[in-house]
This record gives sequence, C-alpha cells and structure tokens, in this order.
Amino acid sequence: MKNKLELEEKLKEISTILKEEYKENDQLGVLAGISGIALFHFYYSKYLDTDKHADVGVDILEEAVNRINNGYQFPTYCSGIAGAGWVFEHLLEEDFMDSDNDELLSDLDEYLLGVMDYDMQQGQYDFLHAGIGYAYYFLKRYRNTKDGDLKERYKEYLSRMVTYLKETAQEDADGNGLKWESRLDMETGLRGYNLSLSHGMSSIVIFLAKLHEIETFKESVAPLLTGAVKYIQSHEIKGEGLYSLYPSWVTEPKEEKSKSRLAWCYGDLGVGLAFWRASLTLNDNELKDKALHILKHGANRTTVEDTGIRDAGVCHGSYGNAQIFNRLYKETSDPVFQEAANYWIDFGLKMAIHEDGKAGYKQWNGKDEDWEGRISLLEGVAGIGLTIIDHISDFESHWDECLMIS
Repeated sequence: MKNKLELEEKLKEISTILKEEYKENDQLGVLAGISGIALFHFYYSKYLDTDKHADVGVDILEEAVNRINNGYQFPTYCSGIAGAGWVFEHLLEEDFMDSDNDELLSDLDEYLLGVMDYDMQQGQYDFLHAGIGYAYYFLKRYRNTKDGDLKERYKEYLSRMVTYLKETAQEDADGNGLKWESRLDMETGLRGYNLSLSHGMSSIVIFLAKLHEIETFKESVAPLLTGAVKYIQSHEIKGEGLYSLYPSWVTEPKEEKSKSRLAWCYGDLGVGLAFWRASLTLNDNELKDKALHILKHGANRTTVEDTGIRDAGVCHGSYGNAQIFNRLYKETSDPVFQEAANYWIDFGLKMAIHEDGKAGYKQWNGKDEDWEGRISLLEGVAGIGLTIIDHISDFESHWDECLMIS
C-alpha cells in the first residue's frame, strides 16, 4: 500500500490528540461523544498489538461511567447514554473487554425506553437524535444479553418500536409503499419525507432489515421493510449525466431536493446501503442489483462539484465515503469499490492542510469562513482514525455498525 506509512503517521498524531483532549468533550455518545473516542483507542491498540492505547480506552469509559453516576442524563444515541451503551456492547462483542453489561446497563433501560416512547409518540424517529437510535441500542442488547428475562424485556421494547412504526407509517397516495413524515429543516419547520441515512428513512430500512434477520421479528417487520423500500425506490431520478440518483428528501406536493451530496449522512450512499441490507435479508436479487447500481454510480462520482465534499470527516466528508466503499469491497470483492475506497483515502490525506486543526483536519460548517477542528467519531479525527485503521489493517472489524454501514 503506497501511502501506508503516511497513514500510520497520521494515526500517531490522532492518537496523541485524542488522549490529550477527550475530556474537553462533554458528551458521551458513540458518534459525538467520548465513548466513540474510546472506540478508536481500542482498535488502535489492536492494530499495534499493544495494550497501551486500550488502557486509554478504559480510562475514557471509566470517565463515561463516572459522568453518568454524577448525574449525566442526556439520552441520545449520537451524543448520550444510548450511544455509550452501544460502545460497551460492541467492545464486549468484539472481545476487547470482559464487562458485565447486564449489570452495568440494564438500570438505564426504563429511562431510555421512556425517551423512545416520547419521541415516537411525537413522530420523531431520527436515528441520531430520537426514536430509532434508542431501538438500535436495544437491538444490540437483545442480541448480546445472556439473561433470559432481559432478552424478553428487549424483545418487548423492539416489538414496541415496530408497533410505533406501523402506527406512524403513511401509505403513499400513489400506491408507492410506506413513508414516515419528519421535520426536514429546523429553522423553517419544513416537513416532508427524509430519505437519508442520518435522519431519514434509509435508517428505518436498515433497522428493519436487521430485525428481519431475527426469526422472532421477521413476519412483523416484512411489510414495513418492503413498503419503505418501495417508497424510496419510487423517487429515483431518471435521466442521463446525473449527479445523484435519489433526492435528499421529498415534500408534498411532489417537490424533491433533487441534487444530493455523496456522503454517509445524505444522498445515494445511504439509500444504496439501505437497499443492499434489505436485499440480503429479503433474498431479493432485483433489489440487490438496484443497490449495486446506485453504489457503483456513487463510486464514479469524484469531483468536488459532483460530490459536495468539502472536508474529511466521516459524516459528510472523504473518510466517510472511504469507509462505505471499503466495507462494500469486503462484502462484494468488486474492485470498483476498492478503487473508490483508495481514492477517498488519498483525497482525505490531502485535506490535512489546517495548521490549527486536529492532525491537520477541520470540519466545514457550511460557510467558507466557518471551519472547526473536532475530535469526535462522526465529525472529527476519531472517525478518521478508525477509517484509516480499517483501511490498512489485516483484521476484520465492525466498528462501522455504529453508523449502520455494516
């Protein structure tokens, strides 16, 4: 690998920054908080075959527990307790730790369930900040707990989420499946049908696909899963020379945000991943071909004008694209995806140009003068580091399940 040494040097920089600065992050969640930073340290330890960095990871998780014990209550998957709990589960699952998560986490269940109930009753299903995020955490607990009573508890929680999705689903007036309305713009209050992975229906599809893999839930979620896929499919953009194949969102009457970026958060990659996961559990070859078509179309988008890529972070930057394409290459062995992953890794290295950034990186916040150095998994160098490790390591990992990529 031509740039392996450069990538390893970048990992050293990132490791030092995260060790020194993690306490400045006042959030806990896997994507925006310190538990995601701990995740980097465990994987970096595995890559270097040393306990040194894992010890830092343990210190960070102890800090997370102490904050909860001292009254920290913010619940969300992205930023709060549910996301931190997901990290504890993942580390146990991957044999990084031997913790009693049933004892450590189960006392938080009632609180998180109450927040999930409230959000879904308000029609707020957002993966990062609302209902689906809590259900995604409970799915992890359902899979991992060895306690029969807790297993039944999480089965009931997940069944409750399926019921909420049934109750809040709208049948499309044109017969194109099922859709869920949400707020599209916080400032204007615009409402409609978000197709994205970060906040929209692609996350519902992947969540339902994961439930569909479990025999207990298969029958109840199948109509919701196929209905959601049908609705998103109905908004494919037709024509030649297209930037993107799907809009970011749809409003009524039929107005679409027609050009979408190439990124994890919004656009074709989230839709393609959702279709890919659904096709595998539904054993639907036609949908599988559709997913690969979308994802290969994305692999051929490379210019700044075509992709909207302005920074390096996982959320809407080059390393997020690299992680998605690297995952797809591992699952399909298609060299198109390997080439795309390599392209976006190289692109990301070239973006480390900010002398006052974190390891040279800053996140673009929407304006030319608005850039900020960040350390989190979703928007900062922890996610960049995890993506680099996945790209150059020879071991299999699934940390990107926290992003619904795997």
